[in-house]
Amino acid sequence: MATTTADVPLPVPRDADFRTCPVTFLKVDIAAEKLIIFNAVAAVVCLLLGGIFALLIGLTRWQAVHLLDPVWFYRLITAHGIDMLVAWIVFFEIAGLYFGSTVMLNARMVYPKVGWAAFALMVAGGLLVNYIVLFGEFNEAAIMFTAYVPLEGHPLFYLSYILFAVGALVAVILFFINITVAKREGTYQGSLPLVVFGLATAAILAVYTLISGALTFVPAFLWSIDVIPYYDPEIYRSLFWGFGHPAQQVNLAAMVAIWYALAAITVGAKPLNERFSRLAFIFYLFFINLGSAHHLLVDPAMGFAYKTFNTSYAMYLAVLGSLMHAFSIPAAVEVAQRLKGFTRGAFEWLRNAPWREPGFSGLVLSMVIFGWIGGVTGVTLGTEQINMTAHNTMRLPGHFHSTVVGGTTLAFMALTYYLIPLIFRKELKLKRLAIWQPYLFGIGMVLSSVGMIVSGIQGVSRRHWDISFANATFPVTLPGTVDLSLAVMGIGILLAVTGGIFFMAVVLVSVFTGPRTEANKLLLVAGDNNPLVESLQVSQKDMEQPHAQPKGTFILVIAFLAFFALYYFSNWWLLGRTWFVQ
Repeated sequence: MATTTADVPLPVPRDADFRTCPVTFLKVDIAAEKLIIFNAVAAVVCLLLGGIFALLIGLTRWQAVHLLDPVWFYRLITAHGIDMLVAWIVFFEIAGLYFGSTVMLNARMVYPKVGWAAFALMVAGGLLVNYIVLFGEFNEAAIMFTAYVPLEGHPLFYLSYILFAVGALVAVILFFINITVAKREGTYQGSLPLVVFGLATAAILAVYTLISGALTFVPAFLWSIDVIPYYDPEIYRSLFWGFGHPAQQVNLAAMVAIWYALAAITVGAKPLNERFSRLAFIFYLFFINLGSAHHLLVDPAMGFAYKTFNTSYAMYLAVLGSLMHAFSIPAAVEVAQRLKGFTRGAFEWLRNAPWREPGFSGLVLSMVIFGWIGGVTGVTLGTEQINMTAHNTMRLPGHFHSTVVGGTTLAFMALTYYLIPLIFRKELKLKRLAIWQPYLFGIGMVLSSVGMIVSGIQGVSRRHWDISFANATFPVTLPGTVDLSLAVMGIGILLAVTGGIFFMAVVLVSVFTGPRTEANKLLLVAGDNNPLVESLQVSQKDMEQPHAQPKGTFILVIAFLAFFALYYFSNWWLLGRTWFVQ
């Protein structure tokens, strides 16, 4: 007889200790709250380390300063990539998965001990990899973030990746268990809330990504201890980019889910059509990982048809998903603002938005930097012919710093301002710094990303310690304007690091000073109202009224598409000038 899901016994219930949040009226499992706090704290520690490394690396790539010697430059660029690209973001995402699968569903943490075991594995992996990269033998530590075979790292380097990946995978599985049990126990009705649906999308992508990571690093570990005699470089590269690039797509899905949360928290925005937004997330599941192929364009194992199909056709279906979100979220914000009376002209709703609220300014800047810089450059660089000339220049770090840092990190920072009173149950301190922090960090990331991109267009290499090529076998002459674009990058990094210091100051002072107290309001700066509750009172009929149509968003979308087309086709013009045809 077939067994259905309903026949599977529930986990043995534990005596969950709940509290009710006085602002959101959601039930919070104390065990889940502790896991959220510890993962969030670990994330902020990794952000602090990665930020220090970013400052030192930036002041080295800025040729006029050129701070570090080659040994420490390559050590820190590896540690920076691991701490920022993996550890900071994954720890925060795990905290988000626990929040989404328990607090947002009024549900319990099913196996808290499993969550603590996952956390311990991730911390052990993070500590181990930082020790090996920073203090190990240089020839074993300087294999860079990608660690391409036949370069061989210390066995503990690979083991640290494995520990961290296994811990993260366990945490992701626990997320799925939590939402399954929540559904069975009836803690929420209907389908998953949109934010949790987006987090579930990120979690599904994370399973594929983490399994790819295990398939990459377990053989590398065995190879490093001579258990297996040979590790084919092409197999390694193919498997690695099943981990390395999809990891950023996990970040993308989680970031977009947080965008929806921030829009609801700050202005009470509801998606105009949830099916539309959910379909965009589903596009991510099927197509977002295809962009990984742009890392393998010069590899002989992949055929021309595969490369062209993935980078020039199928990848655009994932881009379509992002474009759908890029319309849905601003449109929801506009409708919410218009229903509050800001109906004059195309942009009164935008002029009267809560710009002093760090969650709103962080949302807007995150979307603008991610879309207008990261998204446009990413699609362009994902095109095979353009990628071949740009992949190993500073255009690539300019692109992914605008997505992962200007987009994802800024969104995570913005959400943290609400986790402090709601989960840490601490009053937010240094509110003036919190108001200015998203602007300072965002402007800094715009300047640094644009500086990198312009430097890369002029030929500055992606990872080289010294652009002067003083001792190079094949010296390269760069235009004098490179000094200006690198200076823009350096100034941007200084501003972004200052914004990061503001964020750290707000978080540390808020969390470690003052008594624990229940939150008494949702907005931190703009007022005492509760936009989340207000949004529940907005009916679909209200949204369909003429004055609630997102006219301003349509104008912004057209402007974005025009900029997209201009930048994209200008790159083909530049490519056409690469070879002179007589």
